[in-house]
Amino acid sequence: MKVAIIEDEKSIIDAINLAFEFRWPGASIVAATTGEDGIALVKRESPDIVILDINLPDINGFNVLKEIRNFSLVPVIILTVRSDDEDMLRGLETGADDYIVKPFNYLTLLARVKAVLRRSEKEQYKGNQSTTISQRLKIDFVNQKIKVDNRQVKLTPVEYRLLILLVKNRDKVVTYQRIMEDIWEKSTWQDTENIRIYIRRLRKKLHDSPPNMILNKHGSGYMFKS
Repeated sequence: MKVAIIEDEKSIIDAINLAFEFRWPGASIVAATTGEDGIALVKRESPDIVILDINLPDINGFNVLKEIRNFSLVPVIILTVRSDDEDMLRGLETGADDYIVKPFNYLTLLARVKAVLRRSEKEQYKGNQSTTISQRLKIDFVNQKIKVDNRQVKLTPVEYRLLILLVKNRDKVVTYQRIMEDIWEKSTWQDTENIRIYIRRLRKKLHDSPPNMILNKHGSGYMFKS
């Protein structure tokens, strides 16, 4: 398992490296201290997961994430010094799989890395390579590609997992709690802002406005209408 760290503070890189060395000795660590080098690193090394700092000396970490998403669906955990929701929501909207606020516990970081990897590796659907879901939507489950009206649509890993969850349960309401548990492995669902963000993004990318594919069941959850 290869981990790419994009972080300008050497002390943090060293600490993360040490945490993996003691708790996950089979992991290989590669690192970059600038955004430009980080993008090149991900292209060159094809890591299994990326730990990305938002505050980099040359390029904003959000822009680094956008560049990575142009060529890779590798899971990304962002690091931020801000404890409010602004960076978290922006990171998730840009395509991050999780976020951690600095300063953080390194054992917690390892646990979050394992959780993100487990979600990304989980088999999402068993079926034919290409399946027509509805008159407008077709999904290639093997290559994880989406077509709407015969045009390919690019989704982030979390967006893809959310769509697959809804499709697998088409014509049934998927509750907020089920979505939080399956997508983010969180048992609480009182704050549904993350879900709403991703539903808005999915509807926009699927050209589902006004909604007739992904329907909101107020107070309960969402349903994919076949």
